[in-house]
Amino acid sequence: MIIQHSEQELLRRQKLADIRALGIDPFPPALFPISHLSTEATEKYSADLESEEMKHVTFAGRVMSVRDMGKACFVLLQDSAGKLQVYVRRDDICPDEDKTLYDTVFKKLVDIGDIIGITGYMFTTKTGEVSLHAKTLVMLSKSIKPLPIVKEKDGETFDAVTDPEFRYRQRYADLIVNPHVKDTFIKRSVMIKTIRDFLNNNGALEVDTPVLQNIPGGAAAKPFTTHHNALDTQFYLRIANELYLKRLIVGGFDFVYEFSRNFRNEGMDRTHNPEFTVLEFYVAYKDYNWMMDFTEQLLEKIAMEMHGTTEVTVGEKVLNFKAPFKRIPIYDAIKDFTGFDVTNMDEEALVAACAQMDIKTDKSMGKGKLIDEIFGSKCEGNFDQPTFIIDYPVELSPLTKKHRSKEGLVERFELMVNGKEIANAYTELNDPLDQRERFEEQVKLMERGDDEAMFIDHDFLRALEYGMPPTAGIGIGIDRLAMLMTNQHSIQDVLFFPQMRPEKIQLELTEEEKQILAVLKPAVSMPLTDLKQLIAGLSGKQWDKAMKALAAYGFCLLYTSPSPRDRQKS
Repeated sequence: MIIQHSEQELLRRQKLADIRALGIDPFPPALFPISHLSTEATEKYSADLESEEMKHVTFAGRVMSVRDMGKACFVLLQDSAGKLQVYVRRDDICPDEDKTLYDTVFKKLVDIGDIIGITGYMFTTKTGEVSLHAKTLVMLSKSIKPLPIVKEKDGETFDAVTDPEFRYRQRYADLIVNPHVKDTFIKRSVMIKTIRDFLNNNGALEVDTPVLQNIPGGAAAKPFTTHHNALDTQFYLRIANELYLKRLIVGGFDFVYEFSRNFRNEGMDRTHNPEFTVLEFYVAYKDYNWMMDFTEQLLEKIAMEMHGTTEVTVGEKVLNFKAPFKRIPIYDAIKDFTGFDVTNMDEEALVAACAQMDIKTDKSMGKGKLIDEIFGSKCEGNFDQPTFIIDYPVELSPLTKKHRSKEGLVERFELMVNGKEIANAYTELNDPLDQRERFEEQVKLMERGDDEAMFIDHDFLRALEYGMPPTAGIGIGIDRLAMLMTNQHSIQDVLFFPQMRPEKIQLELTEEEKQILAVLKPAVSMPLTDLKQLIAGLSGKQWDKAMKALAAYGFCLLYTSPSPRDRQKS
C-alpha cells in the first residue's frame, strides 16, 4: 500500500538521498553539545559585548527562513526558547578549496524545517541586530515534510496558521509555526507546580491509584470499558479516583492527593474532552466549610503565582480570585434565576416545572438529576466571578454526608467560575449503612435507564465499615482551571493532544493489493486457501505483504480457523 506524497515531499526525499550520496548522515547519532539557547545568547551578548564566553557559542535550531545574498546568507533558527539570526558565509564554513558544504548542501539541500547545528561567535550586524556568526555548520535532522509558511515582518505575523483541524491534529507542527502556543502549556505547568507545592507545604502526600478499575465509581458518568485478557474480566477506565483516595483515609493517611487522568465516554465540546485531568484531595477531620476556605487560598495563590495579581483576564471579563468568594445555596440560585422555588417539589412537580421552563426531561431522570438539569440550563452560566454553590439535594449526591441542620440536603459545594463548574467538594459520607442505602438508590436509577448512575462498590463499603474519620474532599478540573488561568476559550487549547476523530489517510493500493481486493469484494468471507487459488502470479512474499497491508488498513479481517483437536474439544 502506497501513501501518496506531494510534489514538495517527493523533492525533499530526493534531497535526503542526495545528502546521503555525499557521505553526510542527515540524522547523525552523536550528541550536539549546545552551549546557549537563543534568548540566553542574545541577552548575555547584549549585556557584555566583549564577553569572552560569547566568542565560543554552540547553537542548534530549526531553519525558519533564509535570506540568500550569494556567498553569504542570513538564516533564522528557532529553538525551544525563541529565534536567533545566524550569519553563514561560504568561506567561513568552507575555509578550504572544497565549497560543497555551502554551495551544494546548504544552498541546495537544506530546507525550511531542517534542524542544523552551528558553532561561532556573537556579533552585531550593521542594522543593529544581535546575530551568531557561523564558523561551522552541521546537519542534525532533515525535514521531509514542508511546514506551513508563516510570514513575519517588523514583528507582525501574516498568514498565521489558525485552522483548528490542523492545529489540534498536528500539534507538533502547531508548536513550531505558532510558538506562542508553547506559552500556554508552560503556564499550565507552572499552575500544576504551584498546586503541588501548595499541597505539599500543607502536609499533603501525593499518591497513585488504579486507572483500570472493576467498578467505575466515584462519579455519575458513563465509563469506557475494556477487557483484561489474563483475568478474562471486564474492566473500566476510571471515571474518578475518589473511592480509592478515601480508602487511604481509612488506612490512616490524613491528607492525600492525586492528579488523576480520568476517562468518561460522553460528549465532546468546548469544555469537555473524554480524557481529562482532575486534582482530587481528601483531608481527615475537616468539613466542607474548611474546604471552601482552603480552596479560596489555593486559587488565590495560583492567580498570584501566574499573574502577580488576583485579577485574571478571561476574554473581555476580569475575574477576581481574591478571597472570600460568594456562597449561595443551590435552591436560592434556582429561585433567583427562574422564579421557581423547588425546595419542596417532588419528582412530578419538578418534571412539570421543567416543562414550563422548556427543559427536556426523560423517565430515567430522578429528583436529583431534574434539579441538576434546571441549575445547569438556567443558572450555571450566570456565575462569572468565583462563587460557591452550596447545599445540594441528597438525591444528587450519593457520596456526601447529610447536612447537619437542613433536612433533605447534603454538605456539598460546586465552585462556579466564568459560567462553568471547576470544582466539586463534600463533607464526605462516612456512615457505611447510609452509604449502602445511597448506592441502592443509584441501582434503582440505573434500572430506570440512567447510564450515569453509580455502581455498588462492595469493597469500598467494606472499607467504610472499618471506620473512616470525618473527611472533606474535593475534585478540581485542571483543564478548565488552565483555560481560565491562560485565557483560552476551548479545552482543546490547553491539551497537547485533544481527542479527534480518526484521520482519513489518502492511500494508493499496489497492483497486488488491488488484485486481491477485487476477488474479496463480492464475498462476505472466504477461506485463505480458496482466495489464494483465485489469485494468480503472486509470489509467497508478495501475497503475505499484500494481505498484511489490507488487514492493517481495515480492508479485511483475518481469522485463524480452529485446529481439528480444538474442534473435537468444542
